[in-house]
Amino acid sequence: MNKKNYQILSSLCLVVAVIVWIPNVVFKIASTFWLATFVLGIIGTVFAALGRNYLLMIGNIIMFFSFFILMAIGYHMNS
Repeated sequence: MNKKNYQILSSLCLVVAVIVWIPNVVFKIASTFWLATFVLGIIGTVFAALGRNYLLMIGNIIMFFSFFILMAIGYHMNS
């Protein structure tokens, strides 16, 4: 595979990781799809590293830690 394909796959992982948060964050519907962000974040980071796109690496790493980020934001908003 060439760098362009790895970047496309990494972008796809990032977009899907964002989409799986929509039911929980936007619609307030309890959904377990957010667990996919752990897998998609790591896979997307690996593809971004292979494609040498550091912006996609940062985005996928943020999506990997998104549960902890959103949990901290929710904690501070409710306290």
